[in-house]
Order: sequence, then C-alpha cells, then structure tokens
Amino acid sequence: MVRDFQNFVLGVIISINMKIITDEKKIDEILSRGVEEVIEKEHLLAILKSGKQIRVKFGIDPTAPDLHLGHSVPLRKLRQFQDLGHKAVLIIGDTTAMVGDPSGRSETRKMITLPEIKKNMKNYLKHAGKILDIRKTEVHYNSEWLNKNMTTILELSKAGTIQQVLHRSDFKKRIENDQDITLLEVLYPLLQGYDSVAIKADLEIGGTDQKFNLLMGRRVQRFYQMAEQDVLTLPLLEGTDGIKKMSKSYGNYISLDEAPNDMFGKIMSIPDSLITKYMRLCTNISFFEIEETEKNLENKSINPKNAKIKLALNIVINYHGEVKAKQAEQNWENIFSKKEIPNEIEEINCEKEEILSETLVKNKILSSKGEWRRLVEGNAIHNLIENKNITDFNFKVNGNLTLKIGKKRFVKIIVK
Repeated sequence: MVRDFQNFVLGVIISINMKIITDEKKIDEILSRGVEEVIEKEHLLAILKSGKQIRVKFGIDPTAPDLHLGHSVPLRKLRQFQDLGHKAVLIIGDTTAMVGDPSGRSETRKMITLPEIKKNMKNYLKHAGKILDIRKTEVHYNSEWLNKNMTTILELSKAGTIQQVLHRSDFKKRIENDQDITLLEVLYPLLQGYDSVAIKADLEIGGTDQKFNLLMGRRVQRFYQMAEQDVLTLPLLEGTDGIKKMSKSYGNYISLDEAPNDMFGKIMSIPDSLITKYMRLCTNISFFEIEETEKNLENKSINPKNAKIKLALNIVINYHGEVKAKQAEQNWENIFSKKEIPNEIEEINCEKEEILSETLVKNKILSSKGEWRRLVEGNAIHNLIENKNITDFNFKVNGNLTLKIGKKRFVKIIVK
C-alpha cells in the first residue's frame, strides 16, 4: 500500500510537469495507424488539439499469466497517448476476471479463483512496463471499487436493460443454440463500464471484440451523469497459426516475456500474409516502409523471409535490446539457413492438444508409433522453433511446430 501511494504521488508530480503535445501530424497518426474505429472522433480530435490532458483507459483481465503481442497492440496505443502527455490509466480487472468476459465466447467461461488471478497478474506490471512508462502510468485493480459492497452492483443493474445486453451477437448465437448464459455474464459489461466511472475516463481503448463493453462504459457514465468517454477500437492480432486471435488458450501466442530466441523463431513462423499487419500493429516501422514492403511482397520482388527477419528483429529489439536481437537472428540463421532447411516445408494440420505421435502417423509422416519411439529415444525429433529435442513420448501439440525429423526431413504442423 505504501509503495502504491508513493507511485501515485510520483505520478501526480509527473503529470503536473507534463507538457501536452498538440502536433496535428502526431495526433492524426495516433488516430489512424492500426485503428479500426473512433467513436466521437471529431470530439476527441478537438480535445487533443486543445492541449487539455485527457485520461486514457485500457483494462486487462488477468485470465492467463502472460501478456502477449496481442496485448501489445492496445498497450502501444496507450503509450502513444502517454508520449503526447496524456494520462495513461491501466486497469487490471482482478474482480471482472472472476466474472469472465463473454465477448466472443460460444459457451460460459470457466470461473477463475482468486488465488489463480493473483498468480496470473503477478508479472503484469513487469510485462506492461516493457511498453508503458510505468512511472507515468496510473494503475488500478478494479477490486478497489467493485469489492466494497453490493450497493454498487445493485445500482449498476439499473444502468442497462436486458434487451440491450442480450442484443450482443455472441449472446444471440448462444440463445439460438439453446446454450446457457449466466447472470454474471450479463452483468460483466456493466461492471467493466463502471471502471470508466471510477477512474473518470475520457477515452477507452480496446480490441474490436470489446466494442460492446466499451460502449456500455459510455452508457454507465451517462447513468451516473458523467461526460461520456470516447472510444477507440483496434484490430485483433492473429496468432502464429494465422487464423485465430492471439490467445494463450489457443496456444498461438508470443509472450512479451518470451526468450529472445523463442520470440524471434515464433515471429518467423507466422504466415507471410501477416507480415505487414504485424509491422503496422507491433512496431514503429514507418508507413512508407510498410507500404513498400506490402507492394514488394505482392509483386514478389522480395523474399518474404527477408521481410519477416526485419519484422522479427524490430520486435525482439523492442523487448530485449539490439544485442540480444542480433544474437537471436544469428541463432535462427544457424538453425534454418546453415543447416540448409528448404524454403518449402511440408505442412500438416492437427487439433490443439492432439498427441504428436498420432498426428505424424495419421498423416503418414511416420510409419508407426514404434518408429516415433525409436526417433525420440535417438534425439531425432527436433523442435526448430524452440531449438530443442522432443523427449516426451506423449508430447501434445499446443501451438504451431516446425520439426526436423532425422537428418533431412522437415515438417510444419499447423494447429487448426
């Protein structure tokens, strides 16, 4: 508590001395680069140009232990507002995590216990600090206001209607499929919306899948007779499989705390179609360079591998520095180029949590489980992304893999 108070006081002092930048080019870039939609854009634009400091909110529920590159997209946008002199407000939803965000869910999310939440959020500030200037960031846990008593919850229940909440598309699908929707899930957007009341948000940032919740924040503020926050939505970042949004539950994520070699290798494993999207959302590479890369990839005047190396280097530098990034590049080159791994590698699909031996036998990569066992015992199944041999006979596939089998066979496994 003493440390939290000291950080709060430091944040207030920094804010007082902060100069607000009103450069129109910088403002226009923040509101356009990697942005899907701005609600009340003219209103937001006028405030940003006025020189008034605004409070910019972004919230994360600690449903998993790691923040990943998907989280980096809104965190980077929050940092951009911070660099203009605005107050970045990071909310860790330790109470809303127990409720569970129904956004994009086809079934009720399994409830997380308080000990799990505490364990999950242990390193959140450390990870967020790789992007934000934490000294200038106002950090809150929404248990500060949601755990006090039931009065707030009962009052909040009047801020929205059942028709409004059930109008969301994910609830509609579940009703059509005769699937349950819990009362807690119905309350979730109101609880998240109250975060905006508690911290007096002027602007809230979130992914496109959060639009309903962000708009509910406006409604809840209106209910409490406050000025409504503006809303800025960002595209969702697909994971290494190139299909689903990046998520630990899909096994397709790249942690912000990933070791340099693993981070570099996983970025090199993303589909070529995502190269410029990752550049746009996860790096500071200029518009001009990204457009040039996009054009050159389309007309095949550059090798996608080279564009991906530039992307991987840029991202690893952001989180580990130039020296470690260069070492990771060299490590990757040693594994992939100097061992003459072919550009075209056989690809097969599998389900998440599928046993690798069964996948390889089913797809006729291996003749039998006996062959699998002999290869594993001989250290002849090498995971190229993590640069280590597979030694578990019952190894399960949790994310995309690139394998070297024996001396000359290579196969890429894509999780569906």
